[in-house]
Amino acid sequence: MPTWHYSVKNLDPDRTAKAVLLDVPVSPKIMYEAARAIKGMTVKEAKEYLKRVIELKEPIPFFRYKGKQSHKKGLPDKWKWPIGRYPVKAAKYLLRLLENVENNAEFKGLNTDRLRIIHIASHKGPVLKRWMPRAFGRSTPRFRRLTHVEIIVEEVPGGRGKH
Repeated sequence: MPTWHYSVKNLDPDRTAKAVLLDVPVSPKIMYEAARAIKGMTVKEAKEYLKRVIELKEPIPFFRYKGKQSHKKGLPDKWKWPIGRYPVKAAKYLLRLLENVENNAEFKGLNTDRLRIIHIASHKGPVLKRWMPRAFGRSTPRFRRLTHVEIIVEEVPGGRGKH
C-alpha cells in the first residue's frame, strides 16, 4: 500500500495546521481550479466564497482547464477573467476540508479567525475502471476518477497580514 505524504516540508508546527481528504469523487481538473481559487484567502473568506459557489451566486474562474467553457457574468473584477463554472460538488468537499483544518488548528491552540491558506493542492487519485456491456459484444468504459486534496493553513499575526 502506498503511503501519503504532504508535498510541503519544513513548516513551523506551532503556527500551522494541516488536513487532507483522500479519494474524493471529483475530477482532478475541476478540483485543481476550485483549489486555485481559494489559495491565499483566509479560512473565513474561503468558506463564504464556497458557500456562494454552492448557491450558484458566484462562479469559480477556470484558467487552465477552460476548453469549451462559457463566459459567466458573475465573476468579480478581481479575477480579470471571463471563463468560469459552478463546481458545486468540489465546493462541498473543499468546505468539508476547510472545516476539518479549522478544527485541527483549534485543537492545536491557534486563533481560527487569523488562519490563512498558504498551501492547497489536488493530486490525481486512483481511477476506478468499470466496463458497461453493450450490444454485439462491445463494451463502454465507465471510469471514475478520484482526487486527493491537501491543505495547510498558517496563523497570520495581527489580522490580515500579507504572506
